[in-house]
Amino acid sequence: MSQSSASLWVAAWSLAQREVVRFLRQRSRVMGAIGQPIVFWVLFGAGLSGNFQFGGESGVGYQEYFLPGVAVMVVLFTSIFSAISVIQDRNEGFLQGVLVAPVSRTAIVIGKILGGTLLAMFEAVIFVGLAIIMQMVGLAPAMDLGLTPLTTIGAIAFLVLISLGMTGLGYLFAWRIDSVQGYHGVMSIVLLPMWLLSGAIFPASDSVWMQWLMAVNPLTYGVAGLRHMLSSPSVDLSQLPSLPLCWIVSLAFCAVCVAIGVWQTRTSRG
Repeated sequence: MSQSSASLWVAAWSLAQREVVRFLRQRSRVMGAIGQPIVFWVLFGAGLSGNFQFGGESGVGYQEYFLPGVAVMVVLFTSIFSAISVIQDRNEGFLQGVLVAPVSRTAIVIGKILGGTLLAMFEAVIFVGLAIIMQMVGLAPAMDLGLTPLTTIGAIAFLVLISLGMTGLGYLFAWRIDSVQGYHGVMSIVLLPMWLLSGAIFPASDSVWMQWLMAVNPLTYGVAGLRHMLSSPSVDLSQLPSLPLCWIVSLAFCAVCVAIGVWQTRTSRG
């Protein structure tokens, strides 16, 4: 590895560590990140479980169907809050100091996205683990997730791709927006509809226009891929995008967001 490459990764890792330390020092944020998705999953699952079944005769109830959707929601909101640090760092003058440092601007993109991805992965894995423990001790309906070492690795891989892609997308907007309030306004009409139209809450309906929106939504393929990994083999998943297509779209979306983030950062004044 060349000296320039080594300095890039050292700078990127330092920025990523800064994001993690900032998160861990905010105890209320830690509690909200773990507690909110559990409340969502339990309340929505309890309220809608009586009128929902997915996957044919041997399908799953709503609480099991909603599990991948809430895991992606955790990733989504973590991505939003992680990207806000770009705006905060600019307003506090920290970002300007990093921009004039003798390292590549690519390190800023990698560090910010990597930090957000680590946080999103931590929160999502904690949530899924707690959900499994809750159903094991009888605090939630039994779920036949069909987890094996291979599917567990696959689920983690999809969470990584979703985290990278959504954090990268949040970074693209945060780099261009000067206020936290403006950023929240944009994200509420971009990221939240992406989640709602990804199959996280409900499967594709008979509405043609909604089917098209879900088909062109890259997050749909991340949610579907995660559902492939977490569902029992007995569940009929034929109405979901195929697993190879989910891998291709998720990888492409992640690569495009990161690449645009690097280009945007290297060609603008910050």
